[in-house]
Amino acid sequence: MKILITGAAGFIGSALSIKLLDRGDIIIGVDNHNDYYDPDLKEARLARHIGHDNYTHVRMNIEDSSGVAALFEKHNFDRVVNLAAQAGVRYSIENPLAYINTNLVGFANILEGCRYNNIDHLVYASSSSVYGSNTKMPFSVSDNVDHPVSLYAATKKANELMAHSYSHLYQISTTGLRFFTVYGPWDRPDMALQKFAKAIINNKSIQLYNYGNHKRDFTYIDDIIEGITRVLDSPAKPNPNWSGENPASGSSYAPWAIYNIGNNNPVELKDYVAALEESLGIEAEKEFLPLQPGDVPETYADIKSLVQDFDYKPSMDLKEGVRRFSDWYKSYNNI
Repeated sequence: MKILITGAAGFIGSALSIKLLDRGDIIIGVDNHNDYYDPDLKEARLARHIGHDNYTHVRMNIEDSSGVAALFEKHNFDRVVNLAAQAGVRYSIENPLAYINTNLVGFANILEGCRYNNIDHLVYASSSSVYGSNTKMPFSVSDNVDHPVSLYAATKKANELMAHSYSHLYQISTTGLRFFTVYGPWDRPDMALQKFAKAIINNKSIQLYNYGNHKRDFTYIDDIIEGITRVLDSPAKPNPNWSGENPASGSSYAPWAIYNIGNNNPVELKDYVAALEESLGIEAEKEFLPLQPGDVPETYADIKSLVQDFDYKPSMDLKEGVRRFSDWYKSYNNI
């Protein structure tokens, strides 16, 4: 298949490109290489697959409506994976318009490209952040998610609604994936493991918000990639049992679906740090701080529908996943 992957120099997009290239797909990767974090890391990720015969890289913003339209017309894609987004919960408090432009306007351009070019299936990144103020655990795709606590989360919820309208109006098969705290080699510098590893190695204290009592459903990058691949290969179909009198939130009468991809095993932040300390062989100096605006105390993925529809459940052991990250981090930074 010929597949468009946006955010192809990103943490998830680059890993997905490698996975799909390895199995024989033709990949057109798009990324704007912005400076939200060190662009050199994006270039290093991209270097792993940019030389592949079946890979073509395009540097552009998905907010560019004419550029996106031309890209779709030129390449005649079979399927699309939209991973391009302005990431980060706390940054959305400082710079909300960046999220409006990329996550809403950019996503609308992708939907329009799918509409006019007979795309078989659009898979796009949502987030566990959409669960917002919910406290019932585990988080289920059948739960109401109308109370986001960050603009980032609100844009991801909006993506799901936008996709549903296109699935309804134009019969485009769309699937949203709510990722739960992805970690592993090649992740972003603003994510916990890189921030903590850098501080620990340089004998600086690490900041643990919510006094270290956060619980997260940490999900290893390879598990996320396997989940995306399985979903991509099975375009969403209408749910014949869907009822407007008792509307299920994770499926529809239209060819639209939502799935959680999480490890289904929340871990306390303190244990996450302990696994990193063990893998680095250094004990961290810790600074305990209160809950930050936009943060949620706990995430926990109900993945029953993922298991039922795709016979798949993430399985990476946390300590092994953190060890693999640590080995990569030390190698990448020549430590």
